[in-house]
Amino acid sequence: MRIRIGTRGSALALAQSGWVKAQIEATYPDVEADLVRITTKGDKILDTPLSKIGGKGLFIKEIEEALLRHEVDVAVHSMKDVPAELPEGLEIALFPKREDPRDAFVSEGYKDLASLPKGASVGTGSLRRSAQLLHARPDLKVVPLRGNVDTRLRKLESGPMDGIILAAAGLRRLGLSYRITSILSPEIFLPAAGQGAIGLELRKDDRELGSILGFIHHRETAWAVQAERAFLKELEGGCQVPLGAIAHLEADGLILQGIVAELDGSRIVRDQERGPIDKAEEIGRTLAKRILSAGADRILSRIYGQRENPIPSYS
Repeated sequence: MRIRIGTRGSALALAQSGWVKAQIEATYPDVEADLVRITTKGDKILDTPLSKIGGKGLFIKEIEEALLRHEVDVAVHSMKDVPAELPEGLEIALFPKREDPRDAFVSEGYKDLASLPKGASVGTGSLRRSAQLLHARPDLKVVPLRGNVDTRLRKLESGPMDGIILAAAGLRRLGLSYRITSILSPEIFLPAAGQGAIGLELRKDDRELGSILGFIHHRETAWAVQAERAFLKELEGGCQVPLGAIAHLEADGLILQGIVAELDGSRIVRDQERGPIDKAEEIGRTLAKRILSAGADRILSRIYGQRENPIPSYS
């Protein structure tokens, strides 16, 4: 049997999909798993902030199209890149155990954000990160930063930046944990919905393959990501919106934290919701509605501007 795995060609994407390939071949010695590299729109446009490119699924659309054309059998995605709405006929069916979901501060001269001097520059290509950064340290200068992990690290070394912010999971999966200067606590910095999690996307009618790959599924990760993505979907969020969410399991159920921020960090609306694990999606929707009613609806309306489908109000 041969399984074709659709993946982006970046070092991080190949590390993630290569891990999936290794797990499949270790579990099924008679199965041959091949990586099929696919270039996405987000990979081609590297000189423009993601928030200005527009559209959803910048890093997965072309892979999903290949999946629908039966050119690949399964797609491996970083869940933070996956829009809340999926194409008809596809589903994120399986979630391996999640890596560290938090953000990391990387610097060659400073140990953490607090030690940065007034006016220091920090690189990031994320509106979520820049908004939370400016909320915590309005005196800092945010420098737009695009490219894969290696490119961003090189820009830190050669550019006029005092530090950059990256996902801890990406650094760990690339064997670059030693580059992490400090971890940003979710109490200050909420990660993107799905950050640190990998999702395997399949065609809904391919039940056989879903059953074969079921060994890789981690239920606790699935529950947490479902809650975060329900929050994202209710807010119609994407890379053009500074919002974050993280869920974790405790003895009495699931706790989800979420934020919506002004672009300049001047205001952050933050709250949390808890409930039983089998109500993960309901928890996400409930939290989103409460945050909207607390003022996030006005923040999002300003960000989106005039839209045919305005952000719903629950006030």
